[in-house]
Amino acid sequence: MMPHTHKLLFFAGSAREGSFNKKLAQLAVHIAEANGIAATFADLGDYPMPLFNRDLEASEGIPENARKLRALMQVHGGIFIAAPEYNASVTPLLKNTLDWVSRVRDEGEPPLQVFKTRVFAIASASPGRFGGVRGLITLRQVLAVGLGALVLPEQVSVPHAEGAFDEKGHLKDKPRQELVKTVVGKLARAAKVLHGEG
Repeated sequence: MMPHTHKLLFFAGSAREGSFNKKLAQLAVHIAEANGIAATFADLGDYPMPLFNRDLEASEGIPENARKLRALMQVHGGIFIAAPEYNASVTPLLKNTLDWVSRVRDEGEPPLQVFKTRVFAIASASPGRFGGVRGLITLRQVLAVGLGALVLPEQVSVPHAEGAFDEKGHLKDKPRQELVKTVVGKLARAAKVLHGEG
């Protein structure tokens, strides 16, 4: 299935209703659409999966939600992940989701194809002063080293997230708002280049 290189997929590594990272991902969607970039927001809460276990995979197979999310990833040329930081790492939800999706493969397809043929951008919003940057180090390693994905060097980090958004969901810090716009734009351009349209 060929991706629609003009479409970007956005999701957060949290299913929590009031998640700051959902706000950040939804802001990025708004910025994309405002700049003529087709965007889709996905909520990982809509794709629940059991804790990854090879015995479970052998006995019950890959969860249908892993296949559904992977299919959604396939039709987007670029993927933006807003990831909370848990203990200087990624959330169990996000890691488990990536682990299960990595197990989905069409017959005759090389391993990790959906990751190796997409461009990723990463971001984080955190109540702490570091803005989730330590978790982004881990996420970059998982995506680039573990899954073979191309990850943009630019990333977004939003500290003190509880007061970072205004009533419209925009970032009060204008340079950081502009950085989100820059990263979304670069993600869209890089997705086209990766698929030979740049």
